[in-house]
Amino acid sequence: MRARAIGIGVVALAAAGCGGSAKPAAAPAPPKLPRTLAQSWAQQADAIAASLAAGDGCTAEIRAVALRTQVVQAVNERRIATRYLESLVSTVNDLPARISCTVAPAPATTKHDHKDKHGKGNGSQQGDQGGGGGD
Repeated sequence: MRARAIGIGVVALAAAGCGGSAKPAAAPAPPKLPRTLAQSWAQQADAIAASLAAGDGCTAEIRAVALRTQVVQAVNERRIATRYLESLVSTVNDLPARISCTVAPAPATTKHDHKDKHGKGNGSQQGDQGGGGGD
């Protein structure tokens, strides 16, 4: 499950940016990833992983696209520290492409599927045969 590994990477990156306890006054504050974003993205990564574990690649892909959209929005709003941009954006951009969404084929139709309630077929040959079109 490569997508799970990517999801875990996103969570780890998000958790790393949450900041820590007090720092010495002389040292500049390290770049952070806002806690609310980190927590939200971690939950979303877990939901993507859960969908994949359940064999639901389509839901996982939809969730991955939503996560990517939120990350891009946060980047555009300059809410992400520069040092995280490349790693976070490349990971989240690549995630949907790594997920396989396979939709089951539609069931095959039979001759009976096309008959009307009187058993006469779909009516395509019984249409306007007698002339008389509008006024």
